[in-house]
Amino acid sequence: MVLDGRELPVPVTIGPGGPLFALKPLADALGGQLGSDDAGESYNLKIEATEVVTGVGNAIITVGEEIVSLSQPPVRGEGGPLVPLDFLRKTWGAISGYSFDWRPEDSRLVVSRRESREIKVALDVVHLQGMTTVVLQFPETPRYRLNRQPGVIEVQLLADRLAPPARRKVEDSLVQDVAFSPQQVRIQLVPDAEAESYLLDNPFRLVFDVHRKSAAQVTVGPSAAAADLRATTRTIAIDPGHGGTETGAIGPGGVTEKELTLVLARDLEARLVQRLQVRVVLTRNDDAKLPLDSRTAIANQNKADLFISLHLNSSLGAGAHGAETYFLSSQATDVRAENEATTENQGAAGPAAAAAGQETQDLQMILWDLAQSHHLAESQRFAGLVQAELNQALELKDRGVKQAPFRVLMGAAMPAVLVELGFISNPEEEAKLQSPAYRAELVEALVRAVGHYLETAQADVRTSPPLPPPQGAVRSNPASPTPP
Repeated sequence: MVLDGRELPVPVTIGPGGPLFALKPLADALGGQLGSDDAGESYNLKIEATEVVTGVGNAIITVGEEIVSLSQPPVRGEGGPLVPLDFLRKTWGAISGYSFDWRPEDSRLVVSRRESREIKVALDVVHLQGMTTVVLQFPETPRYRLNRQPGVIEVQLLADRLAPPARRKVEDSLVQDVAFSPQQVRIQLVPDAEAESYLLDNPFRLVFDVHRKSAAQVTVGPSAAAADLRATTRTIAIDPGHGGTETGAIGPGGVTEKELTLVLARDLEARLVQRLQVRVVLTRNDDAKLPLDSRTAIANQNKADLFISLHLNSSLGAGAHGAETYFLSSQATDVRAENEATTENQGAAGPAAAAAGQETQDLQMILWDLAQSHHLAESQRFAGLVQAELNQALELKDRGVKQAPFRVLMGAAMPAVLVELGFISNPEEEAKLQSPAYRAELVEALVRAVGHYLETAQADVRTSPPLPPPQGAVRSNPASPTPP
């Protein structure tokens, strides 16, 4: 290692993901106190006032309050752990302003202290369906620390300086103000609000989801048992697709998607209540047209733990069959998934309205994709359970779990999936879907999937620390695990 022109010995190993450097001599040279547990599995590194926790074989570390993912996990070395290059950049680089340049041609790590930078920051504040998303976007990764106090979040810059955006008044029901100075961003919440935060890369963004605190209920006597029951009872929101003038797909025999989804939803409601200790909320219980945004709003208002939107598929080819399960993403898995989402999104609003509001919808999609990243991993896991149960129970063609920008899933403050339970355009499947026995099999598969999900989710909460969301979104509130 070369530091300020001096050669310092630091053991290095080339791993599958790149170089790995001995942490102990780096801590001695750059400034840091390194300790470990008795088993040598977990290490605490204190850099200035920030504590870093890492472990052998784990690609997730904590830097202060932030949970950070690495390109490869640290490994055990003779004198302690070996860490990847991005570990150095996300610890000493972010905290103390060092830059690290690995030169593979001569196996040399060149370390230098960066000059203080002035970094621009852009602010977005969007409120949708009871949650406010605050996004701070930077053209490069700043060196910063998060300070939290009741009702206040401060993004404190370390060595760097901010070039604040033009002053603007924040008018929001959950965020009182966002104030900038050269050294910090100060987010002032309303008294009964709290926030969770996470990071996104390319470009670097600090994202804060602000919501109302859950009101604590103090009960005595007989009502205490009722409160305990409410606390342990999960709520499942079921959304029968389409309704009213929005018929959805129509089968060759004249059966409409809106009719069958409502029948399936009512059957699913009855079986869930009968088989599991759950409360069920239907977004519609009659033949009524319901805006897409209102469907997740109903789920949010009822504090649902799962959101299931039921649909039936259609294809130009009469032979298409099988079930598909989707979860939210701004990018579709394939062209067909993209077309399916486009059809569903435009169907409820009409092509003219969809075109007129496309710019606003695109912005909302981006911001709600950030919010939904809090539940993305759980949505994917639940979608996999649903698809597996449908495939096994009915020997349906496995059309797989897919991602698509379905607007009906946008804004769900819980794990959310959209299930296409068959192709109503296929005469055989249309006939099957009119059979109570066949529908009962579909419903039973969904009930089993919900039961497995709730059981494993509860076990995960009891025994495991929260996992970071995929696709670069990293939560910074490890004390508050994602609700199942």
